[in-house]
Amino acid sequence: MSETTTTYNNKQKPQLSFWQIWNVSFGFLGVQFGFALQNANVSRILSDLGADLHSLSLFWLVAPVMGLLIQPIVGAASDRTWNKFGRRIPYLLLGSVAAAIGMILMPNAPLVVTLVPPILFGAVMLAIMDASFNVAFQPFRALVSDMVPNNQRNIGYSVQSLLINIGAVIGSLLPFILTNVVGLDNTSSSGEVAPSVIWAFYIGATVLLGSVLWTAVMTKEYAPGSYSLPELENSATSTDTKESLVKRFSGFIGLVKSMPSTMKQLALVQFFSWFALFILWVYTMPALAQHIWGIDAKWFDSQYLKQVGEVPEAILLAKGAAGDWVGILFAAYSLFAAVFSVFLSKLANTIGRKTTYSFALFAGGIGYVSMYFLQDPTLTTVSFFGGQIDVPQGAVNLLIPMAGIGMAWAAILAMPYAILAGALPVKQTGVYMGIFNFTIAAPQILSGVLTGWILTTFFNNQAIYIIILAGIAMFLAAMSVYFVKDDQSS
Repeated sequence: MSETTTTYNNKQKPQLSFWQIWNVSFGFLGVQFGFALQNANVSRILSDLGADLHSLSLFWLVAPVMGLLIQPIVGAASDRTWNKFGRRIPYLLLGSVAAAIGMILMPNAPLVVTLVPPILFGAVMLAIMDASFNVAFQPFRALVSDMVPNNQRNIGYSVQSLLINIGAVIGSLLPFILTNVVGLDNTSSSGEVAPSVIWAFYIGATVLLGSVLWTAVMTKEYAPGSYSLPELENSATSTDTKESLVKRFSGFIGLVKSMPSTMKQLALVQFFSWFALFILWVYTMPALAQHIWGIDAKWFDSQYLKQVGEVPEAILLAKGAAGDWVGILFAAYSLFAAVFSVFLSKLANTIGRKTTYSFALFAGGIGYVSMYFLQDPTLTTVSFFGGQIDVPQGAVNLLIPMAGIGMAWAAILAMPYAILAGALPVKQTGVYMGIFNFTIAAPQILSGVLTGWILTTFFNNQAIYIIILAGIAMFLAAMSVYFVKDDQSS
């Protein structure tokens, strides 16, 4: 991108063109392509492999736990890395290759039924995929902070949000396209995965690898010590290599204790917003199947399915249609997020990051809650990609609240990092970005532990009510923004 010599030690980072900023984050398009496929289809896959509603959120715990463990480690490691590939890019490449392998293997869980139970294999592949996504997520955040000057930070993270949502739109739509355009089957018997989902994961793995390679080839990272970046910590010295694990752990705890106050204030906002997002990803499919397609909750009970043996074809078709429509809805909120991302930077510069952030989260809360009121079983014909399908009118109605959820998602992807970046010590940006992932993982873990129990104990397995609970959490997130201190000029 630019020369990386130490003669620029005291100079500010150069201004980047739009396409340079685009190239820095382009790999995130592929990472989010794969992540969107996971979000829209893993509940569907795990349900097909035998998971019921109570255990579904427990399987999903794998995702935030992987983030909690991996992102701080990768952040700290990338702060200390410099080789011919750069500082952050080696981790992007490693994460993308591992994620692609997991994406290829997960939908093929039934093939290993003679070795391990398919549901166990699916859970292991989910762990591998999410661990790998997390290896890539954190360095991408830090890469923008490394490469983009302060006065372009809003547009830097807004472009990243735009690319994330372009990838999410395509990834979410892919199984539906493969069914209704290509003609692949979207139904599956118990213990199997639909062919449309299998091929979507294959394509996603290919896109993921290709886009990350684009960033790796088109972006030349600034060397440590140049453009006001910190010098590389000398992790190869004898003193460092002899440093005890206890001392390193103590140093890490020290960083957590001394984290900037802005990070602590953002943690409350993150808690409520990510609690709500976890529910959206886990329970939208059963909520739609029950509330819109009218499938009784018993058809999501693994014990009941074992008793009845063969599931009626009408139920299989309805679950397949609901699963496909989840992809449509997730693509819709990602599309709205991508559009909102275009205006996000200007809006934040005009009315302030905090006001923009709070407004978007409040819109998301409205989107969640309104899903309950849009039920309509009347069949309507919808045209997509040259074909026509019949779906309940309620399913079409749900495209409206996706606008609010998309606005919230765009803001969640950009605003916390734009606010936080100016409050972090430059030398420890990577590790603090990793520590900040605690505020993403912890609420998801709590959500995963509690929501299955809440669903069965208080809501009689009616998943739409857990969606309303998520909307309330999003309203609380919007209110919490006003407790955050943001120096917009930093």
